[in-house]
Amino acid sequence: MEGEAEIDRLPLDLLANIFVLITSFTDLAQASGVCRKWKQGVRQSLGRRESLSFAGWKMDDDSTARLLRYAYSLRDLDISRSRWGCQISDTGLYRISLAKCISNLTSISLWGITGITDKGVVHLISRANSLQHLNIGGTFITDESLYAIANNCPHLKTIVLWSCRHVTENGLLVLVNSCRKLESINVWGTRVPVECFIALLTISPALQIKPKGLPFNVDASMLPVI
Repeated sequence: MEGEAEIDRLPLDLLANIFVLITSFTDLAQASGVCRKWKQGVRQSLGRRESLSFAGWKMDDDSTARLLRYAYSLRDLDISRSRWGCQISDTGLYRISLAKCISNLTSISLWGITGITDKGVVHLISRANSLQHLNIGGTFITDESLYAIANNCPHLKTIVLWSCRHVTENGLLVLVNSCRKLESINVWGTRVPVECFIALLTISPALQIKPKGLPFNVDASMLPVI
């Protein structure tokens, strides 16, 4: 059509492939506002992404949940709090848990999000049944979240509980006893006694543990010889 810009002649599918290459959510939001066709292209591009990281972006409950609504193929979700901060709350985690992609996620990072509690984590984890890697370090979760992980994440391989000072020996024991595929657990900065780590290794001798205040990893070599 005469007067039509060259880029407007691109088919929607090709536009979506171009938008997949954009990593800035600010740029995606601006592209979405150009016209109806570009808005559809941005939505389609979100549906093709297997990984999304909001680390470094100032995201809130509304913006995060809105983006994830269209990310049907997502496998890796990182909403860690960074310098600028993801202002995610329990309400945000609940809304995120309703996204279609959650049941297919294999990796989630909630590192350092201090605005969340067990309530929001339990909502999210209860639907993340394919989860293999979870980073929830630097939060204020308790054993309640660990019980939810134990009940809903049978495929879990690694978990980071760095500086989660409210988890206890009971929660860790339930977690390791239930998640039989668990290979690595980071409990650096927690208040769990070293004796607990020995108990965890009794359950799972191959488990790699990073304990609090110690410069080495605990492994099966520390088990007493019987």
